[in-house]
Amino acid sequence: MIDDGRPLFQQIAEQIEGAIIDGSLPEEGQVPSTNELAAFHRINPATAAKGLNQLVAEGILYKKRGIGMFVTAGAREALRFRRREAFAQQYIEPLVTEATRLGIPLDELKSMLDAERFDNREVAR
Repeated sequence: MIDDGRPLFQQIAEQIEGAIIDGSLPEEGQVPSTNELAAFHRINPATAAKGLNQLVAEGILYKKRGIGMFVTAGAREALRFRRREAFAQQYIEPLVTEATRLGIPLDELKSMLDAERFDNREVAR
């Protein structure tokens, strides 16, 4: 799971974010400890701590002294909002730009997206 060129602490943070978004780490639920993450991923505990502390700084996690770290109430929605914004910048804006270059009107682009979504649902069944 941890294998690309991005910093390990960032990958740890994103893994925790993903677990919050998909509900496997519920709001107010305790997250794995630094040592648990380090042992699981075979990384330095300081690296795991940096990933967790990044999420604390962003308000996604909070610390209970002597107990551990927990998911902040509202974290899931905050993460979903942030990822939607990133999705729009990474995928939607370039899509619309290219569609404009190709002269594809908005209604045709919407039809293309609807057709793609329908085709993918049929494949998934």
